[in-house]
Amino acid sequence: MTTQDPTDTNPSLISYLTLRKTIGLLGLLLPVLLVVGSMVFSTCKWPDLQSSISGYYHTIMRDLLVGILCIVAFFLFAYKGYSQVDALAGKAACVFALGVAFFPTRLDEPFTTCTIKPVFATYWVSGLLTVDAVSKIHYLSAALLFATFTFFSLVLFTKSQGEQTRQKRKRNLIYRVCGVIMALCIGLLGFYFAFLEHTRLSTYKPVFWLEALALWAFGVSWLTKGEFIFKDKG
Repeated sequence: MTTQDPTDTNPSLISYLTLRKTIGLLGLLLPVLLVVGSMVFSTCKWPDLQSSISGYYHTIMRDLLVGILCIVAFFLFAYKGYSQVDALAGKAACVFALGVAFFPTRLDEPFTTCTIKPVFATYWVSGLLTVDAVSKIHYLSAALLFATFTFFSLVLFTKSQGEQTRQKRKRNLIYRVCGVIMALCIGLLGFYFAFLEHTRLSTYKPVFWLEALALWAFGVSWLTKGEFIFKDKG
């Protein structure tokens, strides 16, 4: 049998598994909640999507986006795994998630029917932060956050001590598939911003769909870590 990670031998095991599944569920639902919520609670109409997940900061769904990112950040800060590396990765991901939440992406015209008045706190640090600076911090935080999520899936979640159970091997396959999907999304996003951002491809909102796919892979990975599927017997 495998050696469980430290949280699985703790009396709060059920709470930890529930938290993991909750975080996974939030990752799966976030893109859907943002799109549907913006259409239900504002004049936004399908298929008027924002260009990215982060673009929903400038819609009626701003509070939901920031709130979910803060919930995820709080859990990642408290995350424990096999070793100190797990804890450090969790705390780093916490910082990156807060960076995404509180340093919004730039919003350029033309605005859509989903858009509300753009908000940029350019005065945050005595006027030293410009719109461009805030946006760059946002993109850097987002890239590092997805990279850390990929590290979780490919490296941290697949670790075990001793002989792996059959269910653990199945879970590891899911972790690796999700990690590869997130890595591919990061690579394709980089390629798009480098070569294709100002082409007709932008009308299809590739950034939104790639970010959504990466979030869904993240969600499945964490749901699996919470033993939503392929749970070890006993």
